[in-house]
Amino acid sequence: MSTSLIYRNATLYELLIRALYGRYYTARYRAVAALVPDGASVVDLCCGPATLYTRYLRQKSVDYTGLDRNDRFVGKLTKAGGQGKVWNLTSAEPLPEADYVLMQASLYHFLPEATPVLDRMLTAARKQVIIAEPVRNMASSDNRVLAAVGQRFTNAGDGVQAHRFTEPTLDDFFRPYESQVVRQELIAGGREKLYVLDATI
Repeated sequence: MSTSLIYRNATLYELLIRALYGRYYTARYRAVAALVPDGASVVDLCCGPATLYTRYLRQKSVDYTGLDRNDRFVGKLTKAGGQGKVWNLTSAEPLPEADYVLMQASLYHFLPEATPVLDRMLTAARKQVIIAEPVRNMASSDNRVLAAVGQRFTNAGDGVQAHRFTEPTLDDFFRPYESQVVRQELIAGGREKLYVLDATI
C-alpha cells in the first residue's frame, strides 16, 4: 500500500512536524528524552527519521533501536549510527527487549484497537514504557477540508487513519493500566499527552 508523501521523504516529514508544532517542536522531543537515562537501552516504535535519537538521545550514549515500516527512515537511522529495523507493528511478533520502550505520536495508527501494541510494549520493556500521543489533531477537526488533509497526509502505509485520540479518549485508553501509570502530563503546549508506565509491575 502506498504511503503519504511525507512518509517518503524525511525532510518533508520534519518540515511538517515543525509546522504543526511551531515553537513547541523541540519541547516535544526534550520531554521524552529527559525520561531516558544515560547509557540506557531504548526501543523506539514508529521511529520515523529518528530525530529523537539523532538530536537528543545519541549524546546520552544510549543503546538505541528504532523500528519503522519505512525502509527509507530505517536507512537514515542506520547511517546516523543507530540500529534500525524494518518492522510491521500490526503483526504479533514480540518486540525487541530494552530498558525503555517508547512511541511518540503514532499510537493512533493502531486504532480502533491499540491495546495489543501497548501490551507488547510492556512485555518488551525492562523498566518503563513511554508514550507521547497527540490530543489536538488537525485530522479530527470539525472542518471537513482540514480533517481530510490531516488524514490524507498521515498514511504511513497502512491506509488512511480516520481515528485520533482526544485527551479524554486517551485517558480512557490508559485507564485499565492505571496501576502501572507513574506519570501523565500534557506536553508541547498541550498538543501531546505523555504517559509513563512501570513495566515491572
